[in-house]
Amino acid sequence: MKFEQIPREDAGGAARRQDAFSEQLRFWRRSIAKHKVAIVLLTALVGAVTALLVSSLTPVYRATATLFIEPGKSKIVSIEEVYSGISANREHIQTQAEIMKSRELIAKLVGRMKLSTHPALDPRQNPSGAGFNWKAYVPASWIPEEPPISEDAATHAAIAAVADGLDVQLVRNSQLIRLSFESPDRVFAATVANSFADLYIENDLEGRMQMTQKAAAWLTGRLKNLRESLEASERKLQEFRDRERIVDSKGVALGASRQMEDMTSSLVAARQKVAELENSYNQVQAVLKGRVRAKLDSVPAVLRNPAVVKAKELENEASRRLVELSGRYGAEHPRIIAAKTDLHNASENTNRAVDTVVASITREYEVAKATERTLAQALNQSKTEILDINRKEFQLASLEREVQTNRQLYDMFFSRFKETSAIDHLQSTIARVIDPAIVPSLPVRPQKTRIILTSLAFGLLLGIVLAFMLEYLDNTVRTSNEVESRLGAPLLGILPCIPAKQANHELQRAFLENTTPAFVEAVRTLRTSVLMSMPDGANKAILVTSSVPEEGKTSVATNLALALAQLKRTCLIETDMRRPQIARILEVDPDAPGLSQLLAGTEPQEACIHQFRDSGLHFIPSGPVPANPLELLSSPRFAEVLRKLEESFDVLILDSPPVQLVSDAVVLADIANTLVFVVRADTTPHQVARGAMDTLKKGKTQLLGVVLNQLDWDKAERYYGYGKFSYGGKYKSYKSYGYSRGDAGK
Repeated sequence: MKFEQIPREDAGGAARRQDAFSEQLRFWRRSIAKHKVAIVLLTALVGAVTALLVSSLTPVYRATATLFIEPGKSKIVSIEEVYSGISANREHIQTQAEIMKSRELIAKLVGRMKLSTHPALDPRQNPSGAGFNWKAYVPASWIPEEPPISEDAATHAAIAAVADGLDVQLVRNSQLIRLSFESPDRVFAATVANSFADLYIENDLEGRMQMTQKAAAWLTGRLKNLRESLEASERKLQEFRDRERIVDSKGVALGASRQMEDMTSSLVAARQKVAELENSYNQVQAVLKGRVRAKLDSVPAVLRNPAVVKAKELENEASRRLVELSGRYGAEHPRIIAAKTDLHNASENTNRAVDTVVASITREYEVAKATERTLAQALNQSKTEILDINRKEFQLASLEREVQTNRQLYDMFFSRFKETSAIDHLQSTIARVIDPAIVPSLPVRPQKTRIILTSLAFGLLLGIVLAFMLEYLDNTVRTSNEVESRLGAPLLGILPCIPAKQANHELQRAFLENTTPAFVEAVRTLRTSVLMSMPDGANKAILVTSSVPEEGKTSVATNLALALAQLKRTCLIETDMRRPQIARILEVDPDAPGLSQLLAGTEPQEACIHQFRDSGLHFIPSGPVPANPLELLSSPRFAEVLRKLEESFDVLILDSPPVQLVSDAVVLADIANTLVFVVRADTTPHQVARGAMDTLKKGKTQLLGVVLNQLDWDKAERYYGYGKFSYGGKYKSYKSYGYSRGDAGK
């Protein structure tokens, strides 16, 4: 089997997308976990408010009556309806449902039940209606006077209220309609539903009765007119028959038509015979008149005659015998004479036959012509007679159709009149109630449980959305990844948050006191990161600062100095002469000589350098607060003092003022070798920290990295996945060292 290697770029892109998706899921999880208490409180608050509002709502009851709608009298059924079993009266049932919703029917119900005076619908008795009665909670003097409500206005209000509470629903694939009415009074709801169903059936009966009576009255008048029209048309038909003496026009017309057909056939045959004889006649006449030089016996019609053919055969036989005898005997021989006599007689016989045929052709032609003329005249006379008969038949048929039409109309209206009269006595209902409305026991709304559950779900969703928004709007630095992504600087270390029950001075020298082992281990890791970032013999002066106060820069500087003092000759210099704290933290007299006297030259260097117990840490407090600390720090004297201290110590830690308050840190950043920037977790906005770092980059100092201070490990472990936290790019667990969060002093 051959495997294809995935391109490195594609694999890297897929891995990045997977990491981004995983990070997004972690973000959602920790957002919810971080704000879970607020989400629960908001959900409970929304549920409580909803429950309070729902409890004040008036319950509404629904009563339902079920009606069976009789099918319409449709006579046409489609094949689809036969196979599917669906009634062909769907439109009929839908129409009845719309009729139930009509304002006229509702107005009749209001008038019959006198609902305009019912307490639940009369605005004069219940001005606030079924809703919230705000007037009960407002002083009477605040409510403006309103004109009295008229009877018509009360009726219209009752009609509107009934229409609003009425509901008509079709039952799918059936001929049933559910008629419902809603009201705060459950007995009233059932009464209205049943009364409306009865009114609908009665109203339909009444309407059909009125229509039947109107139809009967109209049919009566129409029948009279139709009867008169029928009698008049029958009189006209009989007068026409009498005038034209028509007994049975159908037989006469049929005989005339057949006679005309026979005469037409005879005329065609006569004309065909004339055409046949005309050619022979013309040929004979041409020979007789000398227009053609030929004999009559050469005419084809003559030659085809059997008599002529027989005579010709006899003449040819006599001629042949004469020729034979002429070869044997002389001209005077009796046989020759007898043969000549026979030939002459045969020739005379042929001529007589030809004359007879010619006379016959002439006679037959003339007879055929006369016959043609006679038939043509008779046919023309027959056509005239038939046309006259057709005209009479047309008039007769028109009169008969008029009589038939009038009779059919009269019979149809008479039958309908009888049907209408019969229906007038027997009317079937259009619907019947198969399930009358009963008094409901439970309200249909408000559905308190569903509303409260929905509000709880909405409150939970709203809380989650707000949690996401708060996380998205949170611009503080919270994790090591955010240090690198938001600040664009490497992470030197993470210092955990010390419990609030410990004093501030214990926090600021917690490394030496060893009250919190996890914090001590974090400082050691920070020390390792700093030493690994500093080549031997260089970068001795380390400036520790932050963007704003209360970020713990002094605590970081003090604990880092105490940790470095265990490995190197270290001196902590307090350059924050505006709010000095080192003397108090390291337990020296606030008036002890310090940096201000050293820079002013009033005290020697040995007198200004102090040592904290037996920790090996040397430090220079700020001394008396000068009038203008910035001038002292920016003087050449400070740079000279710093160079002398670098000759005596391996590492110098400078505790600087915050960058955003004064410009002391900017001046110090131009003198010190390296910079450690302190950011308080979950407190300092990354824009502020980034701006302070950009300001410090204007100096000559080199940024070693950022210390993420006062990180709540419990919170980080729950929300940000810091069961393992990062130190210098390597993941280590403080539990792996045998420490726990409550192991202080071990």
